[in-house]
Amino acid sequence: MAAERYAYLRPGVIDLLKQGTLFAGERRTTRFSFADALLELGGSRSDVVVLNADVSKGMGTYTFAERYPERAFNLGIAEQNMIAAAAGMAQSGLLPFVATYAVFATLRGLDMIRNSVCYTRTNVKFGCGHAGITSAEDGATHQGQEDLSIMRAMPNMVVIAPADDVSTKKAVRAVAAHLGPAYLSLTKEPLPLLYDDTFPFAIGAAVTVRAGVDATIVANRDMVAQALLAAEAADREGLDVRVIDCHTVKPLDEEAILRAAKETGAIVTAEDNVLAGGLGSAVAELLIERGPVPMRRIGVPDTFCESGPYLDLLERYGLSAGHILRAVRTVVALKSR
Repeated sequence: MAAERYAYLRPGVIDLLKQGTLFAGERRTTRFSFADALLELGGSRSDVVVLNADVSKGMGTYTFAERYPERAFNLGIAEQNMIAAAAGMAQSGLLPFVATYAVFATLRGLDMIRNSVCYTRTNVKFGCGHAGITSAEDGATHQGQEDLSIMRAMPNMVVIAPADDVSTKKAVRAVAAHLGPAYLSLTKEPLPLLYDDTFPFAIGAAVTVRAGVDATIVANRDMVAQALLAAEAADREGLDVRVIDCHTVKPLDEEAILRAAKETGAIVTAEDNVLAGGLGSAVAELLIERGPVPMRRIGVPDTFCESGPYLDLLERYGLSAGHILRAVRTVVALKSR
């Protein structure tokens, strides 16, 4: 019966969730999944070019450079120049993928993203690793904890934060087919392999991966794993919790969220991103105008985070499954008031 609540999960994942040992299973960093997808895409599309800012090893895109050296460009530690060059390539008919770390693209390169890419609706794709605090032991300077908020604020930008290897590869194919700017928020930390090949990725279409009627957790990127663990823990307390993988922060799947609010009556959002302006803000803005229900947001508080092991940092800054579970208890209790 419990297995029937889940959809699209790989064999064995449900057992790991029930045992609370999800991170003991197979894992892969989504930055390397991105690189794998680019390698495949490069074989089917001769217009694909890859630009990096001296981080081809860190992003895994050196594999593309080895196979297609004439279509790979290392611009050095010059993110602004790289993004401007990508915009020029796109205007000439190429399909450029920019690969660097989230904190460098969205902060150093924001002027060029805004004016050279978004303002002109130029067909540039960004694959940015080390997002959130997934570059845990690298410290605050490399933890891209603001990237979703910054990119969500850019007009014409599609913003996607995939949860695992399969969804990342499907996201790469989807943004390649999409005409216009797109940003993929990727991890350094290896994430559990959650989904099988039937996962129905589409830009702007959130996916219900666990059914439930008592509350809904809306999560993205690395927090989907924590949301699933929280839902299993809630099940042991008699709470039936829905989990939605809201991989696309912009455009938001308003229909799926409004339906979940109506059917379950309580919402918790979970994101590894600052609370201001990210997924939680997007969901709250929607619900306050069109369907208010009890809601709590889980995310990085108004602080820079320390350096340390990833799972320890999730616990320290209130992002772990246990913190999500406490938020679920709170919103369920508020439903009866």
